[in-house]
Formats: sequence, C-alpha cells, structure tokens
Amino acid sequence: MQTAGPVAMKTAGPVARPALALLLLLAGAGVSAASVPRDPPLFNVSLDVAPELRWLPVLQHFDLDFLRATMAHILGDTVPKWVRAVMRKAVKELEGSLPQPYTDEIRGMCDVLNFSLADCLLVNLAYEFTAFCTSIVAQDSRGHIYHGRNLDYPFGDFLRKMTVDVQFLKNGQIAFTGTTFIGYVGLWTGQSPRKFTISGDERDKGWWWENVIAAFFQRHSPISWLIRTTLSESENFEAAVYKLAKTPLIADVYYIVGGTSPREGVVITRNRNGPVDIWPLDPLNGAWFRVETNYDHWKPAPEKDDRRTPAIKALNATGPANITLEALFQVLSVFPVYNNLTVYTTVMSAASPEKYMTRIRNLD
Repeated sequence: MQTAGPVAMKTAGPVARPALALLLLLAGAGVSAASVPRDPPLFNVSLDVAPELRWLPVLQHFDLDFLRATMAHILGDTVPKWVRAVMRKAVKELEGSLPQPYTDEIRGMCDVLNFSLADCLLVNLAYEFTAFCTSIVAQDSRGHIYHGRNLDYPFGDFLRKMTVDVQFLKNGQIAFTGTTFIGYVGLWTGQSPRKFTISGDERDKGWWWENVIAAFFQRHSPISWLIRTTLSESENFEAAVYKLAKTPLIADVYYIVGGTSPREGVVITRNRNGPVDIWPLDPLNGAWFRVETNYDHWKPAPEKDDRRTPAIKALNATGPANITLEALFQVLSVFPVYNNLTVYTTVMSAASPEKYMTRIRNLD
C-alpha cells in the first residue's frame, strides 16, 4: 500500500533558520540553501504478513524490467564470479538455516523478478560494502538530539529511482521507519519512534568478499539487517547501543545512534566480533556533535576524501543554539559532504518521529 509522502518539517521561527555563517559556507560551496530535492515514495510494509509476501505490494509500483536490469548490473559489476559459484552451491545446502525473516522476504521478491535466491542474496550483500556515507548526531543547547546522514553509493543513476521510505507496521501501527532501495531488505537508515535513530557507515578493512561469505555462513548478521533487527526489537537507546555493539557481523562498520534524552548520541566503531571504540556525545565539555564518515575518528581523514573537516566546519558555524533538522540538512548539503555520489539525505529525531525526512539528491 502506497501512502502520502513524508511529513514536511516544520520551522519554528528565526531559531530554525540556518546560521548566517553556514549560509555563507553553502554559498561559497556553490550549494543553494533554498533548493529542495524531491522526497522518495513512502510505503507501508506489514510485518504481520508472511515474509515472502510482505514486499509484493511495493514491487507493483516499480518497473520490474528496470529492477531486473539493475540487479544484473550490480551483480556483474561488484560480485566476483567465484563468489557467485560458492553462494549458489552453499545456498542449496544451507537454505533451511539462513537468517529469517530476511531470507524469505528476499525469496518472495526474487520469485517475482525471476532471480535465483543465491543471486538475490548476493545483491543484498553487495550493498553492504559500497556504502560511502557521512553521519552526524548532535545535541542542541536545549538538550534535543538530531541525527542526519548522507548515503553515497555508486550506481546512483539506478538507486535514486529505487529509493523508498518504508513504514514497517505491527498490528496496524508504525513500529519503525527506514529508508532503503526496493529489493534490498536491510536498512542503513532508520528510526524507532520516540526511542532512537540509527545510521550505518561502511568501514572497509579489505578482503571483503572472502570475509563476508565466511561470516555469513557462520550466521553472523549483515550490517543492515542488524539495524533493522535493532529497530524492531530494542526498547530504548541503551538496549540499541548494546545490540549494535555486541552482535557478531559479517563486516566492519560504524553505527551512529541517537536517542531522545540529552547526551544520547554515540558513534560505535565495529569489527566483525565486537566494538573497537565507543564515542559518545559530551556536550558538557563542548562535544555537542559527532561526525563519522568512513574512517576511524581517531585517525586523520585522507586528503583525497576528507568530508569530515567540512562537516565539522559547518557544524561549528551553525552552533548548538541554532542546530535543527533544517540546519542539519544544510550542513549535509555542504560540498564535499554532499557530492556526486550522494543518493539521499535523511534527517531525523526520535523524539519527533513525524519529522523524519528523506530527500533524493543529484536529480539534475
């Protein structure tokens, strides 16, 4: 069932306007603070429906030939042939023990698309290692928590047409909300209303496919599947941080989490087996925001891909008295935080779940 688009964010008078210093930064970067890219379609997916059926009403709104061509392109461009051969054999032998409900959700969509379960699983895993991102969690001077992210991917010409906001329903009520690509059952961005928000950023440590295939069949969780599981199951910010920090994963990642109370913001640096570092907000000592891109925060960002420094500069130009969801969107619009690979920008605050907003970028 398709519903109306996301609720527009409300401004709250002069305080909600971006600070002058930030507007000057945007102007200097050639970014229009007034430009508003389009929002993605919003769909309801009922978790009360059988997993293999719950995504089928959403698929009806898309060109299936386009989806098949996109999946074939991603498979051919990102998945080594040896991986496809291993996965096809392994899936037949281990099909009954693959993680649920995600495997059955993928199976249901792939039956419609006439793809094998093995290839559809690989498309979902391929998304796990190509996510270049910027995530920010911040606290304003009144103790409100804001969370924003840019998701940067190759294949943007395809993925911008596949980006969707999804409200996951339990017993007819919104259990959690997320942004994803049609055909991809995981979430890199999501919100559990009045509890917490999560985003994930890739942490590349090399030998990706070799490590992932081994970990996947050891029943370690894909990165984005754990985000969705946490949104579905965790009751509060602390429980979410614990689950995201401790659950074995198929690959390294940065998880960024925002809560509803002051100081509830953290960056979790993960390896496959557990946390490497926990980096919380510390507003009493001036650390009212945390910025994570795709590099360990305690190491210098590489000169060839330094999105961290411009983001920090824009946040400092804004200040904790002026940070809002609108201002955070503008911070995420500063080059090169916003760049040619940016597929979408999301801003969210778990304390105000109706303000969850995604915008698809680079549509020109």
